[in-house]
Amino acid sequence: MASTITLALALSACGGGGTGDGASPEPDDTASGAAEAGDITLWVNGADTPDELREWLKTTFEEQNPGSTLTIEEQSWTDLVPKITTALADPANAPDVVEIGNTQAPTFTSVGAFKEISPALFEELGGDKLLPSFVAAGDYDGKHFALPYYFGSRYVFYRKDMWTAAGLEVPKTLAEFSESVKKLRTDTVSGFAIGGQDWRNGISWVFANGGKLATVDGTEWTSTLSDPNTIKGLEMWQDMFKGASNLPTTRKDDAYWDFINDAPDGTPATGATIMAPGWARWSIGDMTTNDKGEAVRDGMKDDTKFDIFALPGVDGGVAPVFAGGSNIAIAANSQHPKLAENLLRIIFSSDYQKMLGGAGLGPANSDYVSSLGDDKFAQTLIETAQASQLTPAAPGWAAVEGANVLEELFQKIAEGGDVTALAKEYDAKITPMLNGQ
Repeated sequence: MASTITLALALSACGGGGTGDGASPEPDDTASGAAEAGDITLWVNGADTPDELREWLKTTFEEQNPGSTLTIEEQSWTDLVPKITTALADPANAPDVVEIGNTQAPTFTSVGAFKEISPALFEELGGDKLLPSFVAAGDYDGKHFALPYYFGSRYVFYRKDMWTAAGLEVPKTLAEFSESVKKLRTDTVSGFAIGGQDWRNGISWVFANGGKLATVDGTEWTSTLSDPNTIKGLEMWQDMFKGASNLPTTRKDDAYWDFINDAPDGTPATGATIMAPGWARWSIGDMTTNDKGEAVRDGMKDDTKFDIFALPGVDGGVAPVFAGGSNIAIAANSQHPKLAENLLRIIFSSDYQKMLGGAGLGPANSDYVSSLGDDKFAQTLIETAQASQLTPAAPGWAAVEGANVLEELFQKIAEGGDVTALAKEYDAKITPMLNGQ
């Protein structure tokens, strides 16, 4: 898969006038509004960008670029990598601006799929105020190609009523967390509802123990699952999973809120604790009716039943969880790169950055994180994001994700496999993939 992606995207870079060495032509720093009129397309992924924000982007872009139109198309996260690979390689049909997962960005930046963001434009869009770890994920060879779009960090959502009834308080260390969720488990309730394949939450145990997924020497990447600290984190996660979760070892990290919510018919919750990105809040709570007459969750308004806390670290403080979120980039094969740059100017404007925060999505620019609010949800999101880590910025990381390699590994660990032996086996499998082999 890695070789297929690399070949297709290398062709797309050449088709768009790339140099063939992973760099796009020198960008034109034409000022906003000076571009020739045309029709451009923005790809967004999933439903994370609310309809209100999409409409505002379309209206604002078309007002600021008379005679031009913006079409916004929603793509599925499930098959994004192969779909975007095919689309970016086709100059006639490539979208102009694309949202890409932060963990997927390095695969595309390293083969020239995106147009370089010039130093001048980078500064205009926020420069050093943009989220550093996401900027790094979108850089290649010292140049900027994909910039942060929004961030979302993970924290713990829990049934406060269940924890209180069990005489448990918010844990101060990761070991205390494990012991607490084990005590909460019953035959019908998971103390911690987490799936066996859920590496995106599971790697927080690796990071918390000082472990890494991979290291790089020059341009050569090496999988480091066998690192002693990584082993320690994986074994700690294995012990917690076996003692706290009733979920199948084949379960991934989707819709965990279904477990801590009481069902609409009143059936009690089957989970006492989950871990999810901050925006999961809006899928949690008691049932209510919105202004459209639709039945929805109330967003955790009852703080005697639901509450949150940051996953604690090994020695206290906040554990370095895996940061969710996206980057955004201009396709190297865009037929209207100047208009695409104008769209980025709108996306990184103070108005839109604040709108992202108002929707519960972490703004890329640190000047606007206050737009998230000052309640416990906003503060916990900011706190966990500051301590968060990303997956390796290796060219082949998207191939690792696309092949579900970590899902396989975590499932085997959840099933009770020998962590040291599995780490050695998967290091041998992942290392060549990281390097596009």
